[in-house]
Amino acid sequence: MKQILLLLFIGVASTAKAQKIDSIYVDLYTDSLKRGTYNYINIDGLLHNGRYLPLDSTHLTFTASAGQFKGNNLWIDKDFKDKKVSIKVVLKNNPSLYKEFDIYIKQKPDDERLKTSAEILDEIKHPSKNKQ
Repeated sequence: MKQILLLLFIGVASTAKAQKIDSIYVDLYTDSLKRGTYNYINIDGLLHNGRYLPLDSTHLTFTASAGQFKGNNLWIDKDFKDKKVSIKVVLKNNPSLYKEFDIYIKQKPDDERLKTSAEILDEIKHPSKNKQ
């Protein structure tokens, strides 16, 4: 019985050690934030065993100089005027592990018209002399 308990304790201890987060990294999907929408802030934790773990609001406390967080998503008001937002993420079970970073606000409007499939296929079939 004692051997079983010892093996169980060793298993739990090694699992806890494997889940120890050594450092946190910002891994953004974009280079800027958009106004009037939620912007996903992707944070990864480097585990003691060398693997990465996606971190969310169950692991981290998110704060920002503007906007409002809902989980990992930062809402930026459509009337926001500054050029950037400062963000801080803190590991809940180890507040000495944190990241502070700035993300700039997208300045150009989202009115770009994307080509249709037919337009792209037409360009492939009939390349202009300027592109060759």
